[in-house]
Amino acid sequence: MNQFPLLVILSYLIGPTFIIISHLGSLLLLLTGLSWGAMIWIILLYWLRMLSITSIYHRLLTHKSYQAPKIILWIGCIIAASAGQMGPNWWKAHHLVHHKYVEQDDDPHSPLTPVQGIKGFLWSQGGWLLSARFFPEKLPVDAENDPVLKLIDRLHFLPLVALGGISYSIGGLEYLAAFFVSTTLLFHGVQTVNSFSHLFGKQPFITTDYSQNNTLVAFLTLGEGWHNCHHAFPASSRHGITIEGDKVVYLPDVTFRFIKLLEALKLASKLKIPNERTLLARGNTNLETSNQNIS
Repeated sequence: MNQFPLLVILSYLIGPTFIIISHLGSLLLLLTGLSWGAMIWIILLYWLRMLSITSIYHRLLTHKSYQAPKIILWIGCIIAASAGQMGPNWWKAHHLVHHKYVEQDDDPHSPLTPVQGIKGFLWSQGGWLLSARFFPEKLPVDAENDPVLKLIDRLHFLPLVALGGISYSIGGLEYLAAFFVSTTLLFHGVQTVNSFSHLFGKQPFITTDYSQNNTLVAFLTLGEGWHNCHHAFPASSRHGITIEGDKVVYLPDVTFRFIKLLEALKLASKLKIPNERTLLARGNTNLETSNQNIS
């Protein structure tokens, strides 16, 4: 934390503060109730912002699994920042540390270390945001050298505040409550990749960690729950892949389909996907379902 200027530290601390506010703000629905329109608003904001996190923050910015014009990156990062889960440079820094130290003591949000069981689950589901590990070791040079990304990163809270204001202007307190509910659900949806996808599921590919392909998490996160595939092939733009017997099987992956749509519109190119020979060579011949218990 000492490596960052005071203004950057203060900017970053706004992130977890707003996540807490979103949890508390969700209680507004007890007073306002939720109309069908407000429920649709919850779902729309959830999936739109989830897609921006998975396709832009994760697969484009962090792992460079495809290429896209700068304008797509910048707009996508603004939408992703409206999720309230920090800016692009912070997000990339944290995720790369996770891959570097996965399931080791320096992994910022493993459910298996430094503690396990229910405490480990709660830690990975969001408790780590309230610890010293919230601050990344260092920010990625490539993102820091992009002045637009750097500006979005430092002012990461403005898109979230703006979206809250838009929600209120559309439907008053009811839609503001819907905004808070959507933001809270979105936060925990993303965190299930950190928690459930390292505890439950299947490991069709050989890795040095406990990453799992988890169907429920894949649904909640538009394909990110095929986490074992991602850890086996971090640069792949397609996560929805498994091995059944001696065959490669492709799984539903909404984020990948969105990237393919961008490609069809000439807004994405050079998609990275391992060929089937590479996939089969990494296949786990001792595939078993993971049944680790949370105790």
